[in-house]
Amino acid sequence: MHLFYTPDIAETLTLPEVESGHCVRVLRLVEGDEIGLIDGRGTFYRAAIDLAHNKRCKVRILEERSQPAHWVGPIEIAIAPTKNLDRMEWFTEKTTEMGVDAIVPLLCRFSERKELKVERIEKIAISAMKQSLKAVLPCIDEMTPFERYVREPFDGQKFIAHCYADEERKLLSQTYKAGSSARILIGPEGDFSPEEVSLAIENSYVPISLGASRLRTETAGVVACHTLHTLNEVAGLE
Repeated sequence: MHLFYTPDIAETLTLPEVESGHCVRVLRLVEGDEIGLIDGRGTFYRAAIDLAHNKRCKVRILEERSQPAHWVGPIEIAIAPTKNLDRMEWFTEKTTEMGVDAIVPLLCRFSERKELKVERIEKIAISAMKQSLKAVLPCIDEMTPFERYVREPFDGQKFIAHCYADEERKLLSQTYKAGSSARILIGPEGDFSPEEVSLAIENSYVPISLGASRLRTETAGVVACHTLHTLNEVAGLE
């Protein structure tokens, strides 16, 4: 069954223009065909097409099924976008497939990319949500200055991953408490500045390591997300 992202479907019973075009013009679906819908907030729908219009495809809901996030507690990853945009898109795709609540692009002192078109990243996340059959779409924030972000309140565990060997760090796998909300900071290719690390620590972020290997920015973000999910899954089996 074809799957479409329809954030306002419960109110409008109409697919967004882009999805309408894909449904009718590209896939050539017609009235009476059944399709699957996702609202990005945790609900799947089975629907039938009532009006096959390539800009305003109207549907009738046949079945509604709730699918809340399979992880306990929000996971938020704040990451400095890479100079090569493909790598940031890859990070977004993989963490969305695994499950993440928010992706925050960070503007840091050593950032090589100062601007980011969030619309493109959101499209990657929507595609990954569909592919992985999830009903939760992560929130993609605008580029956010590091200093402002680390001062924002967060009800959960807060971590900063950096590579300064002379600073005390613990493994994320040994520090994170399963079932907790988590916010993780991932720095740019040149790492966080010492001042940024200090500011994060002053605001209750715990310095962590993601292992012995030196990882690319996007790899570090994926490893951090996977580590949280693994620890939560293991805890759920105990």
